[in-house]
Amino acid sequence: MVTVRSAGHKVHARLAAAALALPLLLGGAAAPIATHAMTPAVGSLSNYEPLGDVQELGAVHLSCQLPGAAMPCYSPTQVRAAYDIQPLLDSGVTGAGQTIVIVDAFSDPLIQHDLARFDTTWQLAPANLDVLYPQGRTPFTPSALQIGWAVEITLDVEWAHVVAPDANLVLVLAKSEQDTDLLKVTEFAIDHQLGDVITMSFGESESCADPALLGAEHAAFERAASRGITLVSASGDFGATNQSCDGSGAALTIPTATTPASDPDVTAIGGTRLIIDPRTGAYVSETGWNDQFGASGGGFSSIYRRPGYQAPFIDDNSARGLPDVAYSADKYGGAIIALGFSPSGFARVSGTSVGTPQWAGIAALSEQAAGHRLPQLNIRLYHLAKSDGYSTGLHDITTGNNTFDGVAGSSAGPGWDPVTGLGTPDVANLVPLLALGVD
Repeated sequence: MVTVRSAGHKVHARLAAAALALPLLLGGAAAPIATHAMTPAVGSLSNYEPLGDVQELGAVHLSCQLPGAAMPCYSPTQVRAAYDIQPLLDSGVTGAGQTIVIVDAFSDPLIQHDLARFDTTWQLAPANLDVLYPQGRTPFTPSALQIGWAVEITLDVEWAHVVAPDANLVLVLAKSEQDTDLLKVTEFAIDHQLGDVITMSFGESESCADPALLGAEHAAFERAASRGITLVSASGDFGATNQSCDGSGAALTIPTATTPASDPDVTAIGGTRLIIDPRTGAYVSETGWNDQFGASGGGFSSIYRRPGYQAPFIDDNSARGLPDVAYSADKYGGAIIALGFSPSGFARVSGTSVGTPQWAGIAALSEQAAGHRLPQLNIRLYHLAKSDGYSTGLHDITTGNNTFDGVAGSSAGPGWDPVTGLGTPDVANLVPLLALGVD
């Protein structure tokens, strides 16, 4: 079992106050809001693959890790090298003193065991993890739905820890995958200031969400922004469209943006196909993610107008564009997780859910480097993109597109685009630039 260590006086004071307030979340009924299911990117079979050929723990032998593998998978060590994370960690910027809140649904009865195995396998420091169930804990059943969310929980916790290994992690779990329940626990995390960064690796089409829910969601995100809380969310895995509103898992046939990523107070994370040197992990190249398994979510909101920070990059002021940035998301180079539900104890995952907790880790690193909470992450990113530091802190991804399932998307190109946003991080260079904030 993992040792759940003290996350520090400040964090535990917040958690204690939140625990006292739990009954408040269940009362105060307002006008009914129609509900729809949010979907975790790894909840689909195409984005989750058990790995079954581990020979020994501590020296993980996975065929997808071997040089020349047709479909490689990437370890924490390789990703830290590819995105230039390790030099920053070696300098002492590790997320210490920061708290990342991870919002997900249902529960994962194996999370502590899996996190411990993950840390042991890649020699990571033990994690500081607390788990909250603001609406009460839903009993775990091994259904496809709940296992999908358990995979998402595992991914989010393990890979946020990879990027910010000394950050405190608070896992806040909704009682179901319904958008109303996920919003309630997100509001709970915001209003009780449980952390500095909140990561949300789930989404639904804007056209599926009740307008009243979108209004409440935006109001909550405005409160978060006013308190200096950073919000990140996956932009979706179906290119310029999303899953249908009936819960069937089928993709829509019209362009539609994903919420909560489309909210202008949220940093939307798109996807790439990352190519590395398998021996050293060194960065080689990237292109916008698009294959038979999915494509980087991107396009334009039908709800929100273009925010001011995007004005230099999008001529039309009628719609917010997303994603804002991107990260490795392809099954080629999928992230390895320790997963007790897999026969070997390991699995490969892909989708924009992979980069979302890692960008949360990057945000936490930037705030540790600054020594205080910073202005909204999107404001800092787009400010940087107008400066000479753009090519230093971000890889501008200029190839690929997100046309998917017959729905026309966009092509990547220089600067911001609705496939990979402003690009992917060179973390050692990016974090000091983000830590400067915006004058």
